[in-house]
Amino acid sequence: MKLSSEEIEILKIIEEDHKLSVETIASMVLSSEEKVKAAIEKLEQEKIIISYPTLIDWSKVEGQENIIAMIDVKVTPKRGVGFDEVAERIYRFPEVTSLYLMSGAYDLSITVEGKTMTQIATFVSEKLSTIENVISTTTHFMLKKYKHDGVIFGGGDEKDKRMVVTP
Repeated sequence: MKLSSEEIEILKIIEEDHKLSVETIASMVLSSEEKVKAAIEKLEQEKIIISYPTLIDWSKVEGQENIIAMIDVKVTPKRGVGFDEVAERIYRFPEVTSLYLMSGAYDLSITVEGKTMTQIATFVSEKLSTIENVISTTTHFMLKKYKHDGVIFGGGDEKDKRMVVTP
């Protein structure tokens, strides 16, 4: 879908801070509140704006810490549907928080969360590895989160928490 330069600018602003008011966004793009509100509604209906996430550092909340693992998966694609069918089976598991088709040595990259390493190991051995067309897996446990979705965790000034890197 081709978007206007104003719509693209609105997307960039919302991506940076989705909590800004329509009034503030309108002043930033030099437009009316009505036009900005209509543009946002259109972008939501077209599923260009998918959601408005809140990023929480659960490691700071006692009793709410999770173990996060990134799993590389080799898959035999299925004739006629490629990787989509096996990906759909995998992303339906509640432990799976993200899933990507990748280039390189592995086909899929999965992020999984659990309360313990044992929970993740059980997921890999009893659920993931038993799926038809899954050839192999490699599991990497996250030890510390430094930066996620452009947000720096646990360091720097408040103004440095959200950094945009330009090439």
